[in-house]
Amino acid sequence: MIYNSAESEKKAVLQAAELMVAAARTAPKACGTDVIEAAILDGADKDKLTAAMRECKAGLNPKYFARDAALVDRCPCIVLIGGAVVPRGLNCGLCGVKTCAAAAKGGVACAMAVDDVGIAVGSAASVAMDCRIDNRILFTAGMAALHLGCFSDKVKICFGIGLSATGKNIFFDRPAI
Repeated sequence: MIYNSAESEKKAVLQAAELMVAAARTAPKACGTDVIEAAILDGADKDKLTAAMRECKAGLNPKYFARDAALVDRCPCIVLIGGAVVPRGLNCGLCGVKTCAAAAKGGVACAMAVDDVGIAVGSAASVAMDCRIDNRILFTAGMAALHLGCFSDKVKICFGIGLSATGKNIFFDRPAI
C-alpha cells in the first residue's frame, strides 16, 4: 500500500494534536485544581473559528486577527486550551488583590489559574515541537474561541495553537503588524 505524504502529514498533525491535549491535561496545576479545558478543531469548525477571528472587535488592531486567521486557514487543525480563572484560596495576593474572596467579588482573575493555563499551553506546544509539527500560539484564536462559546461558561482565558506540517514553516515569515 502507498500512503501519500499529504494524507500522512495530516494524520501526523491530528495525532500530535491529541497528544497535545493530553499534555495540557497532565500539566502541573496549582493546588491540584484542574480548570483546564481543551479542544481540537478542524474542517467546518475550524472555518467558523477563522471567520470569528476575522470579525473580532476586541479593541485591538483587526489586522492581528486577519493575519492569524489566514494562518489558521492553512492549518489542518488547531488546538484550543482554556481555563477558568477562579481563585484557589491561597490569599497569595499575586493577582493584585489581598484576598481570594475580594478577588472573586471583584472579578479579578486568579494568577495561579492564569499561570496554569500558560503551563498547559506550553506543555502542549512542547509536544508539537517533539513531534516536529510547526506550531504557533495565538491569542487571537483563543479570543475568537471564547466568543464562539467553544468551552463551558467557566472558561475565561484561552489560547489557540495552530499546527502545520509543510516543507516551509507557515508561521515563520508571518508579517509583522
